[in-house]
Formats: sequence, C-alpha cells, structure tokens
Amino acid sequence: MSNEQKITDTEIRWRQRLENLNKSFKHFESACNRERYDELELAGLVKSYELTFELCCKTLKDYLYEEGIDVKSPRETIKKAYQTALLENIDLWLAALDRRNQFSHIYNEKAANETVPYIKETLYPMIRAGIKILNEKVHET
Repeated sequence: MSNEQKITDTEIRWRQRLENLNKSFKHFESACNRERYDELELAGLVKSYELTFELCCKTLKDYLYEEGIDVKSPRETIKKAYQTALLENIDLWLAALDRRNQFSHIYNEKAANETVPYIKETLYPMIRAGIKILNEKVHET
C-alpha cells in the first residue's frame, strides 16, 4: 500500500462517525416527517434532534482534525466549519447549539410542542445541508 493509499486512523474515525451520523439523521428525518406526536413521539423527536446535532458537531470536529485543524468545543467547531465552508449559516448553527442546550431542560408538553415547528422547519433543513456537505467531502478523499 502506497502512502497515497493509506487511510489514517483519524480519517477512518471521521468516516465512521459520518456513517453513524447518516443513520441518526434517517431516524431524525423520519421523526420530522410525522404530522402529529403523542407525548413519547414528541420526546423522541427532540432527543433525535439532540443526538443528530451532537453527532454532526463531532463529525465536523473529526473532519477538521483530519484537515489539521484542532478544535476544542462545539462552538469553536461550528465557527471553524463555517470558515472552511463546511457550514453555510453560522448564526443559525450557533443558535441551534444554544437551543440544543435549552432542549435538555424542557420538562412539559406545551413547551415541547412549541419546539416542533422550529425543529422541523429550521433545524432539520440546516442539519440536512450540513450532512450533505460532509457526505460530499467523503467522496472527494
């Protein structure tokens, strides 16, 4: 195997993370495609978003590391990913990060129901666009 053909451990890690992200996104997408939610389904939608967002940030971090950029926090990851054209709307991603932290403190059904349109109409397309770029990157290398 030549040096050009060798795949580094970090490249393998980010590719594996991307596979997990794609699986998580399918569940998130399925949850977003529902019309109505009972209490358990609503909790599932919120948790599916949180997991997918978290995996997306970790995948971005791993990709950046493979590219020689070491970031320490999700906020720094988002900023560097934007600077390197991995993400398109930094304000939306940073707001989503803040919102993700707020979601973990939603304890009543009314507040959870109020998050559904934001998740479906804003966060879902944002994450879909980010994942699309990551999947394009995996095919470039």
